[in-house]
Amino acid sequence: MQSKHAILDALEKMRGEFLEQVKKITEELAFEHQAGKLEELRIEFLGKKGKLTQILKGLASVSPQDRAEIGKVSNQLKVEFSNALEQAKSKMKEKYYASLHDAEWIDMSIPPAAELHQHFGGSVHPISLTQKKLENIFTSMGFSILDGPQVETDYYNFGALNFTDDHPAREMQDTFYTEQGHLLRTHTSAVQVRGMKKLKPPMRMIVPGRVFRYEEVDASHEHTFYQMEGMILEKEVSVSHLLYLMQTLLKEIFESEVEVRLRPGYFPFVEPGFELDMRCLLCKGEGCSVCKKTGWVEVLPCGLVHPEVIKSGGLNPDEWQGAAFGLGLNRLVMMEHNIEDIRLFMGAHVPFLSQFKEILN
Repeated sequence: MQSKHAILDALEKMRGEFLEQVKKITEELAFEHQAGKLEELRIEFLGKKGKLTQILKGLASVSPQDRAEIGKVSNQLKVEFSNALEQAKSKMKEKYYASLHDAEWIDMSIPPAAELHQHFGGSVHPISLTQKKLENIFTSMGFSILDGPQVETDYYNFGALNFTDDHPAREMQDTFYTEQGHLLRTHTSAVQVRGMKKLKPPMRMIVPGRVFRYEEVDASHEHTFYQMEGMILEKEVSVSHLLYLMQTLLKEIFESEVEVRLRPGYFPFVEPGFELDMRCLLCKGEGCSVCKKTGWVEVLPCGLVHPEVIKSGGLNPDEWQGAAFGLGLNRLVMMEHNIEDIRLFMGAHVPFLSQFKEILN
């Protein structure tokens, strides 16, 4: 049988051992090891089969009055141990950040510390999540993924796409020009002709990427946003093929039937051209700031590729026909996640971004 004093002495001895080990871990181990080592220490002393539990098995041999006193001491130890672990974590984080501040360089290829990632790790941007999802959908349908320069020439951004020299889109009000005479691409359509020159028909391609326009910023417009250009080139392509492809795409994205409408639209690089709108999912078609009170959101300008554009790609328009579409990634993400302001994507609003803590496969 153990006496009250024997149990209390054992608890005090355990206390000293625990605090000594916490101090040792804090001083000797780098930050990235602390989560594992401190957790092991917690389990060793406070776990179900830990040292505290083993000592308290002797309570059965003491009086109820002594048992209450020992129980109070053990509860105080639990609180003290937990506080010591938290303080150790804080000290080691401070040491870690101080070492980063003093370092001449940081190897960004090194994976982040587990504890650091758990508490401060970033999240995948919602546009990246949707882009990856779209890429998986399109590649499953045989599309190739292409890329192109964000600083473009006038030829690929306008000339090769059948824009006239006096087209309004060329004006400074719509386009950012560089001092060297280049421009920030206004659409991912700039890769259409590059793609036709790179791939042999029949071909299917998508081009995700960032584009720039001199826009007045509001809840549904930004000067910097993301698109995904799509293009197919076959022996025969019709508007019905294009519409079916778009409906299938939206159904895959939203995992349900989406109401759409097709209305005429003018784009120099397609003939005929259309604007494909989807029923606003934020307001269910009742009207809101995102859909400009119309109940519809423009998401897919599209059409059949103009013969002159096919010629620019070095192909014969009598032999090949095409269809092209441009997805507005920002607006798709807004519909998918019920986001009411496009300006959140370009901001550094941590609570907004932290909602998307997912990892791409």
